[in-house]
Amino acid sequence: MMEQSRNYSFFSNSAEQTMNFASTLSKYLEEKSVLLLEGDLGAGKTTFTKGLARGLKIERNVNSPTFTIIKEYIGGRLPLYHMDVYRLADSFEDLGFDEYFEGNGVTVVEWAHLIEDQLPLAYLKINLYHADENKRKIELEAVGQRYIDICEELFNHENVSD
Repeated sequence: MMEQSRNYSFFSNSAEQTMNFASTLSKYLEEKSVLLLEGDLGAGKTTFTKGLARGLKIERNVNSPTFTIIKEYIGGRLPLYHMDVYRLADSFEDLGFDEYFEGNGVTVVEWAHLIEDQLPLAYLKINLYHADENKRKIELEAVGQRYIDICEELFNHENVSD
């Protein structure tokens, strides 16, 4: 059965605003939350993840897992599993992604389209694009009722543009 989906979007005018949005989003996340990050190089995927970590009260410095594939951050409200699958070839099936997706934390996957066959049926896909030098367009595709509910709460009850 195909999960239903709904799209949302807004513009961020700074890295700090992107981090604040992600931090606010983190309040609505729970165990087994899966976020897929796609978009332009340098558009703010790692900045977005830093904001999630801040919102989850993770105090470690977050940086891109480009060469390590998976970084685990614990000590906050929920563990954060940050993956960058850009450099994976066909070896990803051995990495046990489902253990993270079904685990006790929030999983963020950069370049998730490269492991499409491994992804869960429900997720929140976040696309970040350059709108101009500092401005970013952030598009969210909520797939599955859980993520639609999260976005409805986020966009209806929070001022996400501040």
